[in-house]
Amino acid sequence: MPELRKDPIVGRWVIIAPERAQRPTDFQRQEPRSPGGLCPFCPGNEKLTPSEVLAYRNGGAPNGAGWKVRVFPNRFPALRVEGALTREGEGLYDRMSGVGAHEVVVESPDHLLGMPDLSAQQLEAVLCAFRDRMLDLRQDGRLRSILVFKNQGAAAGATLEHSHSQLIALPILPRHVQVEMTGSRGYFDNKERCLYCDIARQERHDGVRLVCENASAVAFEPWAPRGPFETWVLPKEHGSSYEESSKAQIEGFADCLHQTLRRLDAALGRPAFNLMLHTGPLNERRLPYYHWHFEIMPILARVGGFEWGSGFYINPTPPEVAAEYLRKAQI
Repeated sequence: MPELRKDPIVGRWVIIAPERAQRPTDFQRQEPRSPGGLCPFCPGNEKLTPSEVLAYRNGGAPNGAGWKVRVFPNRFPALRVEGALTREGEGLYDRMSGVGAHEVVVESPDHLLGMPDLSAQQLEAVLCAFRDRMLDLRQDGRLRSILVFKNQGAAAGATLEHSHSQLIALPILPRHVQVEMTGSRGYFDNKERCLYCDIARQERHDGVRLVCENASAVAFEPWAPRGPFETWVLPKEHGSSYEESSKAQIEGFADCLHQTLRRLDAALGRPAFNLMLHTGPLNERRLPYYHWHFEIMPILARVGGFEWGSGFYINPTPPEVAAEYLRKAQI
């Protein structure tokens, strides 16, 4: 059974998940599996995965072919739905039982399509699947937050070639989201405005870090990016909880995210990347000071000892240069 352990110095929680050591790729650095192998995510191989918890279908029976997007529990979960949420101490150390959920979202039945290759309509279906699973999981009172993320390419942590995202529901709030909420709340208390809304307005006005926008969303290079071509995509309409988004809002956002991914793919030669959804706590909705958004981190530079030791990042590419390069990309 997994468990969460708290670092007593900085307050950071770590998931200890021994079951994931059973993975065939345990501690091996290799490329994701190729089409020549038996892919458990391809249509016709549904029996190789746990039973689906959500699927959008053109036809066919559950746990069979005919799906457009399919969601099922991860076979090697970092956290498990089963069990009670317990907290205990061991001397000065704190631990929690590893209660949560860990799910896989297969974005397309086509083995060879990456997320940047999906149409805006296909990407919209993926984003709707994120929302629908979050709405279902937030009914579990043990869970406080959900992180949706994607690892595209071996350098970003992917172990299967077939494009997919993951969702992990946690009994705690991730430290990164805590820091964002603390900073944005301080700004709101001082100015009575959402910091993220103000950032989006300034980036649209200045234009130098703007990547693209439509009526629903805006994509830009942040002022202080951690790495080359770090990109944020924000909805223009304020909202703190992604799962509260309407279908119309997701449709417009999907179009902007689609353009952004295509530009990154074209400009950088199909880079490996991580994509993360930052959204508010499950039990705190409609916060006036927090703003859900996606962050995309292309894997273009290595994190070394200075970054680990100091917490600082060294970025050789100014965001203004990166944004201009992406705006000029032919998609």
